[in-house]
Amino acid sequence: MATIRNDKDLRDLLERLPVDQQRIIGLRFAQDLAHLSRDERVKRAIEAGLRADVSGQELEDGYHAAKAWATKTYTDCGKDTDWLAQADHFVAAAVAAALTPDKMLPDAKTNRAWKAAMHARMANNCELVEPGGDAQLDAVQRQYRIADELIDAAG
Repeated sequence: MATIRNDKDLRDLLERLPVDQQRIIGLRFAQDLAHLSRDERVKRAIEAGLRADVSGQELEDGYHAAKAWATKTYTDCGKDTDWLAQADHFVAAAVAAALTPDKMLPDAKTNRAWKAAMHARMANNCELVEPGGDAQLDAVQRQYRIADELIDAAG
């Protein structure tokens, strides 16, 4: 059983994954922080994208919903008054990253799961800054566990 111990291990694993597995693990990273999302469409996009029987149209619809919410909430980023609004933005950005259609990737080297992981970490960081928040300090370690679970499930 392989164990992810650091970001290099994680990135190496994510680079080896086929597109459908990048989507799934990227959505699992976002799902870990879905409690920060204020938009039901983003939460539905996560759930739909994780289903084994999801259609291509559902994936595209989920991408557009998450991207629209990330775009709408982008103006909240940079404000120091509402860290949870910024966390909401980054959760949507993580979902959009995981669901990005091939034709919309900036280049062939873009890894959906790694991009989703980084947005998820930003969401967690925003939650950490929120006074009286209930954030967990181990977001990176949780991502490593999610990746380890994927490896174990694959056998």
